[in-house]
Amino acid sequence: MANTEKKFCTSIGGQAVIEGVMMRGPKQYAVAVRKPDGDIIVDQKDNKVPSHKYKLLRKPIIRGVVSFFESMVVGVKALMFSAEYFDVEGDENAEPSKIDLWLEKTFGDKLKDYVIYFSILLSLAFSIGLFIIVPTFITSFFGITSNSVKTTVEGGFKLLIFLGYLLLISRMKDIRRVFEYHGAEHKTIHCYETGAELTVENVRAQSRLHPRCGTSFLLIVLLISVVLFLFVPNGGSLAWFVRAGYKLLLLPLVAGVSYEIIKYAGRHNNLMTRIVSFPGMMFQYITTKEPDDTQIEVAIAALNAVKPEQKEASAW
Repeated sequence: MANTEKKFCTSIGGQAVIEGVMMRGPKQYAVAVRKPDGDIIVDQKDNKVPSHKYKLLRKPIIRGVVSFFESMVVGVKALMFSAEYFDVEGDENAEPSKIDLWLEKTFGDKLKDYVIYFSILLSLAFSIGLFIIVPTFITSFFGITSNSVKTTVEGGFKLLIFLGYLLLISRMKDIRRVFEYHGAEHKTIHCYETGAELTVENVRAQSRLHPRCGTSFLLIVLLISVVLFLFVPNGGSLAWFVRAGYKLLLLPLVAGVSYEIIKYAGRHNNLMTRIVSFPGMMFQYITTKEPDDTQIEVAIAALNAVKPEQKEASAW
């Protein structure tokens, strides 16, 4: 039986990808993928990010915004790497389209970088539209003039959209596989934080819920945005598109504050942090599923590739 008592905190975090797991440590990140032939391939790279170079980017609040974008870049790279092993059958010998040829000729070796940043912009646009523009637009039809009431109603719509979106995608077979790898990622990090040996048996005994999960971060962002927007003067009388605009301007502050909260909650275990973490942990029952042993093996391979030699608490 594995020892499930947490002994130390770690900066290691991760992300589920297609048939695999990405783990991001203090100095490297690694993507482990179970290939169609059953072998596990691990791609390890140095964690070269701007925050490692400039102290200003590691200051409270600022580091949350920077970390968010850094995580998105690393996450998209990890997804693209995992996708390379699961191309649609029959495409290998297909002739490249005219668009493919034009893109390769125009952008050359930089094409992959442009694809990564375009994917990030597309994801941001989708998130802004779904969680800022849509709730603000819908609420504008209710004739509410009170800022506090309007902000609360908008917050309710955000939470309903978030929950509905998670429930909808969780019904997809491929997404369920990703959620199982998500569970394997959490269990493996928990096992590492107990100081136990990273074996399938020890990892299996751990919880699939973790306070530093991205799901928890997104939920805290939604909740903090509601609290912050309650204090915006005369917000209730503004046109819906103006309200959406100032919410967009304040989004970096919301993300920075949310990062500090979830960072603190991930490194402390007391009544306050348990209360703060509880809603996000409940949402993780949707975004994580119990993994099988083969998925746990992949998560262990990813974490082994990035864990520091000395187990010590460090900033997340």
